[in-house]
Amino acid sequence: QQWYQRRVVTEYGILPMGSQTVHETAPHVKSLMIAGPHGTGKRMLVNAICSELGANLIDLTAENICGRYPGKAGLTMLLHLVMKVGKLLQPTVIYIGNAEKTFVKKVAKNDMSDPKRLKKELPKIIKKMTAEDRILFVGTSLTPWDSDVKSLCQCYQKVVLIPRPDYASRFLLFKELILRNGGRLAPTLDLSSLAKISDGYTPGHIITAVKHVLTERRVQQLHRKPLTAMEFVTPLARIDPIYKEEEEQFKAFYDKTTMGKKRQLLLKGDEE
Repeated sequence: QQWYQRRVVTEYGILPMGSQTVHETAPHVKSLMIAGPHGTGKRMLVNAICSELGANLIDLTAENICGRYPGKAGLTMLLHLVMKVGKLLQPTVIYIGNAEKTFVKKVAKNDMSDPKRLKKELPKIIKKMTAEDRILFVGTSLTPWDSDVKSLCQCYQKVVLIPRPDYASRFLLFKELILRNGGRLAPTLDLSSLAKISDGYTPGHIITAVKHVLTERRVQQLHRKPLTAMEFVTPLARIDPIYKEEEEQFKAFYDKTTMGKKRQLLLKGDEE
């Protein structure tokens, strides 16, 4: 699953934007939404797109633009400047965190960031973009089902779900993170069992657990007291994993999207 998500992000976000010729001849992807549980690396993928392209990143997250360029005229000026700078310094990635909040059905009373500020203008701007504009809107979302799915799909052409890591990915994550944080792989450290019991945890959870165990003091003790898998169990137990119900919510949301409906039609055609 993980390699498939990376391939999709590469095909939709990196390859078309990497070359002006490709961008003008390939199917024009103007916007992309990356959805997944907390800690699955959504923002890291946005940074990876920018890094691979050498692109400029403009952050239009509601919290970031809150209080800036107030009023309708101010918003018009803000978006004009964003698009003008984006075209001059292309390739450009325009990032919107918590993308579902723009199209949320009901704004929380304690949310003072005015998340629906871009609701009317964002789809209009994306629609006006041409193949000559090497600009990509990328949104990330923790709870995409909180939004009006129809409005969300009108704004974001492609939706990519990031799943929790499988056994092989968790095994590699533990191995690499332990080594990067000064740890040593010893016979007492059963990585296979650790990867099995960590099913349901995201890369973010695993990073937290590894950093909790491998303190400066613990690293200094490694020569006489090797690491064991049990040391990582306690910090993991303090974190809530991704439950099946949450995964089902993501799948149910995806089935309602344009891409999800197309996928269901293709599957039905294959069955027939």
